[in-house]
Amino acid sequence: MEWGFFLNSILLGVGLAMDAFSVCLANGLNEPKMKVKRMCAVSSVFAVFQALMPMLGWVCVHTIVSYFNAFQKLIPWIALVLLLYIGGKMLIEGILSKGEDEKPAVTFGALMIQGVATSIDALSVGFTIAEYGAARALVCSLIVATVTFFISLGGIILGKQFGTKLANKAAILGGVILIAIGIEIFVGGMIG
Repeated sequence: MEWGFFLNSILLGVGLAMDAFSVCLANGLNEPKMKVKRMCAVSSVFAVFQALMPMLGWVCVHTIVSYFNAFQKLIPWIALVLLLYIGGKMLIEGILSKGEDEKPAVTFGALMIQGVATSIDALSVGFTIAEYGAARALVCSLIVATVTFFISLGGIILGKQFGTKLANKAAILGGVILIAIGIEIFVGGMIG
């Protein structure tokens, strides 16, 4: 495997990780006292989804491409609904919060929804890596996952810094960010 392949895979990872970065920023805002172990776990969820989705897309291209084409039109809608749900819930909780003790802002279920919502567009990457063999597609997906992990971790750290300063307004800002990401994915998917 040549350097061009690795560079392209890294750049692909950076592009795909931007939504995860924004969501992790919101998660850090909402949970400014998040411990390192949890930060790594949250970042890992985004990394795993960013690795699985291109591979799933690759498999679809090589097996059931006609069904995948029909599903691809639904991707912006799915991301919009998932992020509007989580962002709206976070926004309402932030508005209704009386500044009680901090609880983890992201439950396991919400984290799974975030992982799917931010990586579902990566299914389309299966088309761009369709000419790769299985081993090369897997290596590309693992590089994307590694890049996503570190970018997500950076988002959480940055969010934590601002979350500590914003106190109880962080949940509101985090909710607004998630809603904005959902709208951006939807508009981009409808235009593109």
